[in-house]
Amino acid sequence: MSKAVIGFIIILGAGITIAGILNMNHYSDDPESSINRNKNNRLKVFSPFDINPSLVDSSMRDNRSEHVINDFSFLNQLGDTITKASTSGKITVVDFFFTTCGGICPKMTTQLQRVHNEFISDPNFLILSHTVNPKTDSVSVMYKYAERFEANHDKWWFLTGSKESLYIMARKSYLLVPDKADPNFDHGGESDFIHTENFALVDPDGRIRGMYDGTNASEVSELMRDVYDLKKEYEF
Repeated sequence: MSKAVIGFIIILGAGITIAGILNMNHYSDDPESSINRNKNNRLKVFSPFDINPSLVDSSMRDNRSEHVINDFSFLNQLGDTITKASTSGKITVVDFFFTTCGGICPKMTTQLQRVHNEFISDPNFLILSHTVNPKTDSVSVMYKYAERFEANHDKWWFLTGSKESLYIMARKSYLLVPDKADPNFDHGGESDFIHTENFALVDPDGRIRGMYDGTNASEVSELMRDVYDLKKEYEF
């Protein structure tokens, strides 16, 4: 085989590889798009039994039945009261963080910015970022943080409220944080309770349909594909 042919094959292979990588970052509502999964793909509905036991309250760990997010009432970065009704009928992505966190939080929020930009024009999609340090993260502080990440204030809500209410939602609804009394976790520092790097994907009926490492770009890409699967399921 001539050097010219070998060189062409190498260039062609590199081009295919690069195109594949670029395509991994593309998502589409187009049913003919090659990146989309089978149209009948259906995401799992998570029960507490399916989640890492350290993130599930002991009273719920054996629950294999359908788990639905409880009602809540928090303030967003505009000072508006946000309740479960505010998210009814929408696909939501949920995380817990705090604005002065210098560790994983900026990485998580940067990954959420990717998700935000992907679905910024979708009327059936929201992101809910809850603080774990409400004594510091006031409405005005959350507003500045939202501006830092160029959040659309109608699509990405940064929520604050009472420490206990936030903890109960994280622990018993979204199943995202360990027991605040668990000695195996460091609950010190600025946050009022420990938070994890996890994102939860919640469907329009308030059920958890996915869990992802919010610091891992590949898992967040998977999250975005899962959002498109939910959009198909709910015919959005």
